[in-house]
Amino acid sequence: MSVSSEQYRELLEQRVFRPEAFTHALQNRKRRPVAGDDGKLLLVASDHTARGKISLQSNPVAMADRHTLLDHLVRVLSRPDVDGVLGSADVLEELAWLGALEGKVAVGTMNRGGIVGATWELDDRVTSYDAEHIESMGLDGGKTLIRIDYSDPAVAQTLETVASITTELADRKLLSMIEPLPYQKDASGRATLDPSDDALITVVAIASGLGASSAYTWLKIPASERMAEAAGATTLPILMLGGDPTNGVDRIFSLWEKGMREPNVRGLLAGRTLLYPPDGELDATAERAAKIVRPTP
Repeated sequence: MSVSSEQYRELLEQRVFRPEAFTHALQNRKRRPVAGDDGKLLLVASDHTARGKISLQSNPVAMADRHTLLDHLVRVLSRPDVDGVLGSADVLEELAWLGALEGKVAVGTMNRGGIVGATWELDDRVTSYDAEHIESMGLDGGKTLIRIDYSDPAVAQTLETVASITTELADRKLLSMIEPLPYQKDASGRATLDPSDDALITVVAIASGLGASSAYTWLKIPASERMAEAAGATTLPILMLGGDPTNGVDRIFSLWEKGMREPNVRGLLAGRTLLYPPDGELDATAERAAKIVRPTP
């Protein structure tokens, strides 16, 4: 299944003449329990564009073309072993209109205000869904990002916001997917991911305590060589992210396979690795990921 040029042109026309078709499609899609029958999930992350993340390696606009993005998403989501998607409102509405979200988990991204490369990058404001619209649009949950840098005062406000959102989603019995990441500033003041395993373990512990209830909270974290310790810092269910696949996917897959040995690691929530694999083999990459999440006996 793919998105033809004719379908894409029709989508553009519908944006102008029947905008209500997008919200109607999202609100009336066929839904399923988030955890399914086995409590494992393979979700595709597609909320990067809302934060200005459209580059791959040396190409600053490699992931900018919307037709290509939707085509890749539809192709991956058409697989029965892919459980659903994470996205901003524009992406989820378009996927619903294309019929790609029937019987799939749909998670709405929430705080996308930390634009890549901005001086305020770690001030991750809510610029997409809020809890009220996660519910009213018929989504299964909301995802928040919390990047913890001890030197940036904006992080305190983001912590407070994510905690409040987690409480609001729990009150509605909706999934709260928190992505906690350790960050640091380089010599130029640019925000960069802290690769330290100790730092990752610390932010897992911090994220686990956010909100007035953790009953509906899951975590999205990088796969780590010390996944036993990272996963062991919480009882919350964990999905592993992928990262930039431009240097190859073998190491990412190796870490995923190792991470799935931990009992509260329940699957993957990966974006670029699944949507833009270096070899362009979408089906083979998705199949390989699916076998890690649900190994065949």
